Amino acid sequence: MAKFTFIFIILLFIQQNLIAQKSHLFLLAGQSNSVGQGDSAASVKCKPNTAFEFNANSNSFIQLKDPVGKSWKLFQQAQTGSIAPSFANRLYELTHRSVYIVTTARSGASCHRKAEMADYDTWDSTGKLFADAVEKTKMATITAKHKLSGIIWMQGERDANAILNGQLTLDEYQEALEGLIKRFRDKFGKKLPFYIVLIAYQQDKPKWGCDAVRSVEQKVASKIKRVYIAYSQTGEFAQHKWFKDIVHYNQDALNDIGIKTAEFIAFGNKNKLNINAKI
Repeated sequence: MAKFTFIFIILLFIQQNLIAQKSHLFLLAGQSNSVGQGDSAASVKCKPNTAFEFNANSNSFIQLKDPVGKSWKLFQQAQTGSIAPSFANRLYELTHRSVYIVTTARSGASCHRKAEMADYDTWDSTGKLFADAVEKTKMATITAKHKLSGIIWMQGERDANAILNGQLTLDEYQEALEGLIKRFRDKFGKKLPFYIVLIAYQQDKPKWGCDAVRSVEQKVASKIKRVYIAYSQTGEFAQHKWFKDIVHYNQDALNDIGIKTAEFIAFGNKNKLNINAKI
Protein backbone atom coordinates (compact mmCIF):
# COMPACT_ATOMS: atom_id res chain seq x y z
CA MET A 1 0.00 0.00 0.00
CA ALA A 2 2.83 2.39 0.88
CA LYS A 3 4.39 1.74 -2.55
CA PHE A 4 1.15 2.59 -4.37
CA THR A 5 0.70 5.72 -2.24
CA PHE A 6 4.21 6.85 -3.15
CA ILE A 7 3.59 6.24 -6.86
CA PHE A 8 0.29 8.16 -6.67
CA ILE A 9 2.03 11.14 -5.06
CA ILE A 10 4.72 11.13 -7.75
CA LEU A 11 2.13 10.97 -10.54
CA LEU A 12 0.15 13.79 -8.93
CA PHE A 13 3.31 15.90 -8.69
CA ILE A 14 4.11 15.27 -12.37
CA GLN A 15 0.55 16.12 -13.38
CA GLN A 16 0.60 19.39 -11.44
CA ASN A 17 3.86 20.40 -13.07
CA LEU A 18 2.56 19.55 -16.53
CA ILE A 19 -0.52 21.66 -15.84
CA ALA A 20 1.68 24.54 -14.71
CA GLN A 21 3.77 24.28 -17.89
CA LYS A 22 0.65 24.39 -20.05
CA SER A 23 -0.96 27.45 -18.50
CA HIS A 24 -0.83 31.24 -18.45
CA LEU A 25 -0.76 33.44 -15.34
CA PHE A 26 -1.71 37.09 -15.87
CA LEU A 27 -1.98 40.05 -13.54
CA LEU A 28 -4.86 42.45 -14.28
CA ALA A 29 -4.09 45.82 -12.70
CA GLY A 30 -5.18 49.46 -12.73
CA GLN A 31 -8.23 51.45 -11.66
CA SER A 32 -12.02 51.25 -12.05
CA ASN A 33 -12.27 49.92 -15.60
CA SER A 34 -9.72 47.30 -14.66
CA VAL A 35 -11.87 46.40 -11.63
CA GLY A 36 -14.78 46.17 -14.07
CA GLN A 37 -18.01 48.18 -13.92
CA GLY A 38 -19.96 46.11 -16.43
CA ASP A 39 -22.74 43.55 -16.17
CA SER A 40 -21.96 39.98 -15.11
CA ALA A 41 -25.16 38.78 -16.83
CA ALA A 42 -23.65 39.77 -20.19
CA SER A 43 -20.14 38.59 -19.35
CA VAL A 44 -18.58 35.64 -21.17
CA LYS A 45 -18.91 32.25 -19.50
CA CYS A 46 -15.67 30.28 -19.49
CA LYS A 47 -15.63 26.54 -20.11
CA PRO A 48 -15.23 24.50 -16.90
CA ASN A 49 -11.64 23.90 -15.76
CA THR A 50 -10.09 26.26 -18.31
CA ALA A 51 -9.92 29.56 -16.42
CA PHE A 52 -9.30 30.41 -12.78
CA GLU A 53 -8.88 33.45 -10.56
CA PHE A 54 -6.74 33.74 -7.46
CA ASN A 55 -8.60 34.19 -4.18
CA ALA A 56 -6.06 35.67 -1.77
CA ASN A 57 -8.44 35.25 1.16
CA SER A 58 -8.22 31.45 0.86
CA ASN A 59 -4.84 31.39 -0.94
CA SER A 60 -6.36 29.27 -3.71
CA PHE A 61 -7.54 29.39 -7.30
CA ILE A 62 -11.26 29.20 -8.01
CA GLN A 63 -13.31 28.99 -11.20
CA LEU A 64 -13.15 32.30 -13.08
CA LYS A 65 -16.48 34.04 -13.49
CA ASP A 66 -17.89 37.51 -12.99
CA PRO A 67 -17.98 39.31 -10.70
CA VAL A 68 -14.24 38.63 -10.75
CA GLY A 69 -11.91 39.72 -7.96
CA LYS A 70 -12.55 39.04 -4.31
CA SER A 71 -12.10 42.09 -2.07
CA TRP A 72 -8.65 41.91 -0.48
CA LYS A 73 -6.77 44.75 1.18
CA LEU A 74 -7.25 47.74 -1.19
CA PHE A 75 -8.32 45.68 -4.20
CA GLN A 76 -11.96 45.40 -5.25
CA GLN A 77 -14.44 43.02 -6.82
CA ALA A 78 -15.99 43.78 -10.22
CA GLN A 79 -19.25 45.74 -10.15
CA THR A 80 -20.29 43.42 -11.69
CA GLY A 81 -18.65 42.53 -15.03
CA SER A 82 -15.01 42.72 -16.16
CA ILE A 83 -12.68 41.87 -19.06
CA ALA A 84 -11.33 38.78 -17.30
CA PRO A 85 -13.75 36.05 -18.52
CA SER A 86 -13.72 37.15 -22.16
CA PHE A 87 -9.93 37.45 -22.07
CA ALA A 88 -9.40 34.04 -20.45
CA ASN A 89 -11.97 32.30 -22.65
CA ARG A 90 -10.49 33.67 -25.89
CA LEU A 91 -6.89 32.99 -24.85
CA TYR A 92 -7.81 29.40 -24.00
CA GLU A 93 -9.54 29.00 -27.38
CA LEU A 94 -6.42 30.19 -29.15
CA THR A 95 -3.73 28.43 -27.11
CA HIS A 96 -5.51 25.48 -25.45
CA ARG A 97 -3.71 26.42 -22.25
CA SER A 98 -5.45 27.10 -18.94
CA VAL A 99 -5.58 30.73 -17.87
CA TYR A 100 -4.99 31.94 -14.32
CA ILE A 101 -5.87 35.52 -13.42
CA VAL A 102 -4.74 37.67 -10.49
CA THR A 103 -6.78 40.87 -10.07
CA THR A 104 -5.20 43.92 -8.46
CA ALA A 105 -7.27 46.99 -9.28
CA ARG A 106 -8.85 49.84 -7.34
CA SER A 107 -11.31 52.48 -8.48
CA GLY A 108 -9.89 56.00 -8.62
CA ALA A 109 -6.28 54.90 -8.17
CA SER A 110 -3.62 57.13 -9.71
CA CYS A 111 -0.32 56.24 -11.34
CA HIS A 112 1.52 59.36 -10.10
CA ARG A 113 1.34 60.48 -6.48
CA LYS A 114 0.43 64.05 -7.56
CA ALA A 115 -2.80 62.67 -9.06
CA GLU A 116 -3.78 60.75 -5.91
CA MET A 117 -7.28 61.61 -4.73
CA ALA A 118 -8.56 61.28 -1.15
CA ASP A 119 -8.09 57.68 0.04
CA TYR A 120 -8.11 56.04 -3.40
CA ASP A 121 -4.34 55.42 -3.13
CA THR A 122 -1.71 55.41 -5.85
CA TRP A 123 0.47 52.99 -7.82
CA ASP A 124 3.38 55.34 -7.22
CA SER A 125 6.15 54.33 -4.82
CA THR A 126 4.48 56.38 -2.07
CA GLY A 127 1.29 54.28 -2.11
CA LYS A 128 0.27 50.83 -0.94
CA LEU A 129 -1.12 49.39 -4.16
CA PHE A 130 2.14 48.21 -5.69
CA ALA A 131 3.29 46.40 -2.55
CA ASP A 132 -0.14 44.77 -2.17
CA ALA A 133 -0.08 43.69 -5.82
CA VAL A 134 3.36 42.15 -5.42
CA GLU A 135 2.26 40.28 -2.30
CA LYS A 136 -0.88 38.90 -3.93
CA THR A 137 0.93 37.97 -7.14
CA LYS A 138 3.71 36.15 -5.29
CA MET A 139 1.09 34.17 -3.38
CA ALA A 140 -0.54 33.25 -6.69
CA THR A 141 2.70 32.22 -8.40
CA ILE A 142 3.56 29.90 -5.50
CA THR A 143 0.09 28.34 -5.50
CA ALA A 144 0.01 27.97 -9.30
CA LYS A 145 3.65 26.83 -9.47
CA HIS A 146 3.96 29.15 -12.44
CA LYS A 147 5.79 32.40 -13.05
CA LEU A 148 3.90 35.51 -14.14
CA SER A 149 3.20 35.53 -17.90
CA GLY A 150 2.44 39.24 -18.18
CA ILE A 151 0.59 42.28 -16.83
CA ILE A 152 -2.54 43.81 -18.37
CA TRP A 153 -2.71 47.49 -17.42
CA MET A 154 -5.94 49.54 -17.51
CA GLN A 155 -5.42 52.91 -15.82
CA GLY A 156 -5.06 56.61 -16.53
CA GLU A 157 -8.32 58.54 -16.06
CA ARG A 158 -7.27 59.85 -12.65
CA ASP A 159 -3.96 61.09 -14.05
CA ALA A 160 -5.70 62.60 -17.09
CA ASN A 161 -7.86 64.67 -14.75
CA ALA A 162 -4.78 65.75 -12.80
CA ILE A 163 -3.16 66.86 -16.06
CA LEU A 164 -6.31 68.81 -16.95
CA ASN A 165 -6.23 70.50 -13.54
CA GLY A 166 -2.56 71.46 -13.82
CA GLN A 167 -1.51 69.16 -10.97
CA LEU A 168 0.59 66.91 -13.17
CA THR A 169 2.73 67.24 -16.29
CA LEU A 170 3.08 64.74 -19.14
CA ASP A 171 6.73 64.17 -18.22
CA GLU A 172 5.79 63.41 -14.62
CA TYR A 173 3.12 60.94 -15.72
CA GLN A 174 5.54 59.25 -18.09
CA GLU A 175 8.14 58.98 -15.34
CA ALA A 176 5.57 57.36 -13.03
CA LEU A 177 4.41 54.85 -15.66
CA GLU A 178 7.95 53.88 -16.62
CA GLY A 179 8.88 53.63 -12.94
CA LEU A 180 5.94 51.31 -12.27
CA ILE A 181 6.93 49.01 -15.14
CA LYS A 182 10.51 48.90 -13.84
CA ARG A 183 9.38 48.07 -10.30
CA PHE A 184 7.18 45.23 -11.56
CA ARG A 185 10.07 43.88 -13.62
CA ASP A 186 12.44 44.13 -10.68
CA LYS A 187 10.07 41.80 -8.83
CA PHE A 188 8.95 39.42 -11.59
CA GLY A 189 11.60 39.46 -14.31
CA LYS A 190 13.31 41.97 -16.58
CA LYS A 191 11.56 40.61 -19.68
CA LEU A 192 8.05 40.54 -18.20
CA PRO A 193 5.56 41.65 -20.92
CA PHE A 194 3.45 44.69 -20.04
CA TYR A 195 0.21 45.05 -22.05
CA ILE A 196 -1.50 48.45 -22.02
CA VAL A 197 -5.16 49.08 -22.85
CA LEU A 198 -5.35 52.70 -24.01
CA ILE A 199 -7.77 54.74 -21.94
CA ALA A 200 -10.95 56.00 -23.59
CA TYR A 201 -12.23 59.58 -23.54
CA GLN A 202 -14.12 60.63 -20.43
CA GLN A 203 -17.46 61.95 -21.64
CA ASP A 204 -17.64 65.00 -19.36
CA LYS A 205 -14.08 66.28 -19.78
CA PRO A 206 -12.04 67.99 -22.54
CA LYS A 207 -10.43 65.34 -24.71
CA TRP A 208 -6.90 66.66 -24.40
CA GLY A 209 -6.45 65.29 -20.88
CA CYS A 210 -7.05 61.73 -22.03
CA ASP A 211 -5.12 62.42 -25.25
CA ALA A 212 -2.15 63.35 -23.08
CA VAL A 213 -2.30 60.04 -21.22
CA ARG A 214 -2.87 58.08 -24.43
CA SER A 215 0.15 59.75 -26.05
CA VAL A 216 2.36 58.84 -23.08
CA GLU A 217 1.09 55.25 -23.10
CA GLN A 218 1.98 54.98 -26.80
CA LYS A 219 5.34 56.67 -26.28
CA VAL A 220 6.29 54.29 -23.47
CA ALA A 221 5.22 51.29 -25.60
CA SER A 222 7.43 52.48 -28.47
CA LYS A 223 10.34 53.20 -26.14
CA ILE A 224 10.56 50.18 -23.81
CA LYS A 225 11.00 46.61 -25.01
CA ARG A 226 8.13 44.22 -24.38
CA VAL A 227 5.73 47.04 -23.49
CA TYR A 228 2.78 46.91 -25.88
CA ILE A 229 -0.44 48.69 -26.74
CA ALA A 230 -2.57 45.54 -26.70
CA TYR A 231 -5.86 47.35 -27.29
CA SER A 232 -6.21 50.75 -28.98
CA GLN A 233 -9.88 50.94 -30.05
CA THR A 234 -11.08 52.68 -26.87
CA GLY A 235 -11.25 55.97 -28.76
CA GLU A 236 -14.25 54.58 -30.65
CA PHE A 237 -16.29 53.64 -27.58
CA ALA A 238 -18.52 56.72 -27.66
CA GLN A 239 -19.69 56.08 -31.22
CA HIS A 240 -20.36 52.42 -30.33
CA LYS A 241 -22.32 53.58 -27.25
CA TRP A 242 -20.08 51.42 -25.11
CA PHE A 243 -20.07 53.64 -22.04
CA LYS A 244 -22.01 52.71 -18.93
CA ASP A 245 -21.72 56.33 -17.72
CA ILE A 246 -19.32 59.22 -18.33
CA VAL A 247 -16.17 57.20 -17.66
CA HIS A 248 -16.88 53.49 -17.18
CA TYR A 249 -17.10 50.93 -19.99
CA ASN A 250 -20.16 48.73 -20.40
CA GLN A 251 -19.95 44.97 -20.81
CA ASP A 252 -19.88 45.09 -24.61
CA ALA A 253 -16.71 47.16 -24.36
CA LEU A 254 -15.18 45.00 -21.64
CA ASN A 255 -15.85 41.82 -23.63
CA ASP A 256 -14.26 43.35 -26.72
CA ILE A 257 -11.18 44.44 -24.76
CA GLY A 258 -10.80 40.97 -23.29
CA ILE A 259 -11.16 39.17 -26.62
CA LYS A 260 -8.84 41.42 -28.61
CA THR A 261 -6.23 41.64 -25.87
CA ALA A 262 -6.13 37.83 -25.81
CA GLU A 263 -5.74 37.78 -29.59
CA PHE A 264 -2.93 40.31 -29.39
CA ILE A 265 -1.10 38.23 -26.79
CA ALA A 266 -1.62 35.00 -28.73
CA PHE A 267 -0.61 36.41 -32.13
CA GLY A 268 1.00 39.78 -31.49
CA ASN A 269 4.61 38.66 -31.48
CA LYS A 270 4.16 36.67 -34.68
CA ASN A 271 2.43 39.02 -37.10
CA LYS A 272 1.58 42.63 -37.89
CA LEU A 273 -0.91 42.92 -35.03
CA ASN A 274 2.07 43.78 -32.84
CA ILE A 275 3.22 47.12 -34.19
CA ASN A 276 5.53 47.59 -31.19
CA ALA A 277 7.33 44.24 -31.27
CA LYS A 278 10.92 44.54 -30.09
CA ILE A 279 11.84 40.95 -29.25
